[in-house]
Amino acid sequence: MEEKKRAPRNRTITLSEEDKAQLSSRLMHAEGVSDSDENTFINRTINADLLAALPKLPDAFADLIIIDPPYNLTRNFNGLHFNARSEEAYDEYLASWFPQVCKKLKPTGSLYICGDWKCTSALQRAVQKELTILNRITWQREKGRGAKSNWKNGMEDIWFAVKNPDDYYFDLEAVKIRRRVIAPYKQGGAPKDWEETESGNFRDTCPSNFWDDISVPFWSMPENTDHPTQKPEKLYAKLILASSRPGDIVFDPFLGSGTASVVAKKLGRRWCGVELNEEYAMLAEKRLAMADSDTSIQGYSDGVFWERNTNNLIKAANAKNRP
Repeated sequence: MEEKKRAPRNRTITLSEEDKAQLSSRLMHAEGVSDSDENTFINRTINADLLAALPKLPDAFADLIIIDPPYNLTRNFNGLHFNARSEEAYDEYLASWFPQVCKKLKPTGSLYICGDWKCTSALQRAVQKELTILNRITWQREKGRGAKSNWKNGMEDIWFAVKNPDDYYFDLEAVKIRRRVIAPYKQGGAPKDWEETESGNFRDTCPSNFWDDISVPFWSMPENTDHPTQKPEKLYAKLILASSRPGDIVFDPFLGSGTASVVAKKLGRRWCGVELNEEYAMLAEKRLAMADSDTSIQGYSDGVFWERNTNNLIKAANAKNRP
């Protein structure tokens, strides 16, 4: 990656030459993966072309698959270019790998695939050929420039699908959102469906399929990297907590800078990721090493997801009330 001049408070994770020398040896390559020995791919970053890696991985090994593929946009991924194409050509691109990825999912497994407004219909077509779609999550992506002659693109989709709609795991309690109660209602003088505390009034609410509490990584956040389409840790934490148990295997075939693997590790899951670009794969390994000493996830603490900016207010109130 090109060296950038950064502000003193910039916390973006980068690779030094020393990092590269140490981290490159941790990467797996397709020829080293054995479908009969999970030690060769579990809790590992596979630096390889996806189509070369998939045949090496056993079928039905993953409890949860999270996919953030190249959208149908022209992008430069650290020198690897993906070019926008016709809708038909993008359908063909998805067909070249998505069915093979689905074979890696356990019969009781779940799959999430990310996209924007332009490619979401193609993703839906690809997914419904292989799996049963249960929902489409839309999350507010507050980043990027405005448009002069169009609406600013501030949303992305995540399709949620399973192999067996009668037998899959979903933990609603793990992904409830703690919100401030603005107009508290009492019954018999006691709070009804909310909790009264010294630092405020709160209610744990069921999540919907519209998420407006996600912060996209930027330069002052400790999870940020130079990857152009990095997904937030909080976003993936919701998917992993809802659709996997501790110890389950999370697979990401387009790992990028490692968010899926890092969040899986922080939440006590096992992981496997495939990434073509060596520097991104090394960034994933650096973030995994950092997770040994820091398991925090922005916006998630005390076992709940907090409404945007709420947790910081509570911390400030608690600090003020300390003797």
